[in-house]
Amino acid sequence: MKNKLIVVLLSIALAGSLALSGSLMYVNVHQNKKVNKYIADQLERQAKEEEKLNNYQEDGYKVGEQYEIRSTKDISDAYKSGDESKLSDADKKTLKLAKDVLKSVIKDGMTNYEKEQAVYEWMYKNIGHGASTTITMPTATGSDFTPGGVLVSHQAVCVGYATTFRMFMNMLGMECHIVHNEYHSWDLLKLDDGKWYHTDIYTDVSGHTEYQNFNMTDAQCTTGHDWDTAALPAANGVKYSYAVQNNKKIKDIFAVPGKIKKLLDKDKPASVFYSFDRKLSDQDLKVADVLVAQMGNAMSSAGLDRFSISASWYNTETEGEYILGVFLGKYEDESKSNLDPKMTKKINEIVAKAFGLDPSVLGTGMSGEGDVEDNMPNG
Repeated sequence: MKNKLIVVLLSIALAGSLALSGSLMYVNVHQNKKVNKYIADQLERQAKEEEKLNNYQEDGYKVGEQYEIRSTKDISDAYKSGDESKLSDADKKTLKLAKDVLKSVIKDGMTNYEKEQAVYEWMYKNIGHGASTTITMPTATGSDFTPGGVLVSHQAVCVGYATTFRMFMNMLGMECHIVHNEYHSWDLLKLDDGKWYHTDIYTDVSGHTEYQNFNMTDAQCTTGHDWDTAALPAANGVKYSYAVQNNKKIKDIFAVPGKIKKLLDKDKPASVFYSFDRKLSDQDLKVADVLVAQMGNAMSSAGLDRFSISASWYNTETEGEYILGVFLGKYEDESKSNLDPKMTKKINEIVAKAFGLDPSVLGTGMSGEGDVEDNMPNG
């Protein structure tokens, strides 16, 4: 009887084991199908992206029928391989200048996002937008729209910013393309999350609004930008938005005006990003819109009309949650001289004496002083 019981128990255990094995096999097969589908979907997406890019003219296109987007692949390849023997003398000079910049801003252990941000900040602070010298230089061809010219003159039109940023990103091993229409150009960068992001340094510099046009989605970029969306990969990354990476949490929307006034008291341009303790309602979004408009009115009434104010909502990785970006631009001399103040003062005194003027009526000695550029992007 005891032996029969053991046999019965073993039979039950075996049946259970077979049933469990069958169940696990079903789960594994089901999971394998999901994995295979995911891989197939990714390959299909990549194939579509490659097809779009193959049909898109990047290098050789002239923005504004004047500023040609020129390839810097030879330079970035030489940087990565360490072999610059095949470069022209001009490209060797560009590579040397670019290497010096990267050496100064890139640190060991940086993520690709941190490298991108470091290059963006260097370009934002060190490259002026499209200012020209009063006296034409015979060797200045391409000085404001090619990386070689930009890194020497520290001045650039939109194509100069876009090609120089692309060159840096390619040197650092990142995939980057230039987006353009007939009158403007900027960059499209792929980061570690496999997503694409728009970055337009030229517009940020010209508007004195740092990070407003940094790592944007397609939806954000459509405000102020126009391009053939069918020709390039979709930019829908959120993780590496500057707003997501660098926001300050505050209690509610009504805390914003006080914080903005403190920034204005510093008399400097500023870009700030606020997240909130609770999820914002539709009413909160409407309130924020009115608050920003009224802050603009208050700034004019308070004699702060040398500043501009604008704002944007940014998506987060959590559905339905938003971050508010507020940008304070300051209208000032758009084309600053690289001369030290003492030399500028000396020049003003000499010119004023020659023309019988008071030196105080002279500006910085550069054309364009007092002109207020609008924030519409152009080449």
